[in-house]
Amino acid sequence: MVSPGWLYLCATPIGNLEDITLRVLHTLEQVDFIACEDTRHTLKLLNHYEIKKPLLSCHEHNERASAEKIVARLQAGESAAMVSDAGMPGVSDPGAVLVQLCIEHGVPFTVLPGACAALTALVLSGMDNTAFVFEGFLPREGRARREAMEHLLAQTRTSIFYESPQRLNRTLAALAEADGERRIAVLRELTKIHESVFRGTVAQAAAYFEANPPKGEFVLVLQGAPQRPPLSELDALPVEEALKILLDRGMEKKEAIKQLARARKVKKDDIYKIALELTES
Repeated sequence: MVSPGWLYLCATPIGNLEDITLRVLHTLEQVDFIACEDTRHTLKLLNHYEIKKPLLSCHEHNERASAEKIVARLQAGESAAMVSDAGMPGVSDPGAVLVQLCIEHGVPFTVLPGACAALTALVLSGMDNTAFVFEGFLPREGRARREAMEHLLAQTRTSIFYESPQRLNRTLAALAEADGERRIAVLRELTKIHESVFRGTVAQAAAYFEANPPKGEFVLVLQGAPQRPPLSELDALPVEEALKILLDRGMEKKEAIKQLARARKVKKDDIYKIALELTES
């Protein structure tokens, strides 16, 4: 039973229309209106379950203005559901702005869980799932994209991220150039008839999708980088040698100096002088 003035963030199927909870269906039937990313897409879902409700568009280009209208209607006593085209609204989809406005204005809301592409892909990939990070979509161009790729490769936990077919080959090629032997799973059409999973090294994935042009939306699950030995293992070494090892591992000089100074309980200036001697020698 829905309550007046409440917002319900509803997870919807990521492919197979049967992957929806009874609670979400009952809520969609009972709310006064439904805010959605694409009205045409949401209509297919509603028609499949013979649900008729007024729809209000809320997508990345009008999200702020639409969210303000929704909050105003909620404050007036109407109830609403928020859905994205697939999965959980607010996760790489519209919804986060609306949530923040609800918090600011004291409008009550709750989340109705359900299908999630990232978690489905993680389990299906067979990768280590004891610790993982979700990166959403990578930046499309320039320095932000390069830095995001560097962050992915440095991450010691399993990384999950989304990619479009237009950029998949470029992403795989860049990852392969940096670390072609890293394991990766590339998944598409999750929960659908043509669901597919490619498992192998990044280099193998790059070669495969170069020969087989990608179609559809993709989820990539990347193996984490090997864990570096903890700083405590360097305690028995002279400061000069410990510092050189940290720098050789790729740690920034400023961070290496800070960590060594803390571990050895000496001034950072003392470590800095040693760093200068190393770079000059």
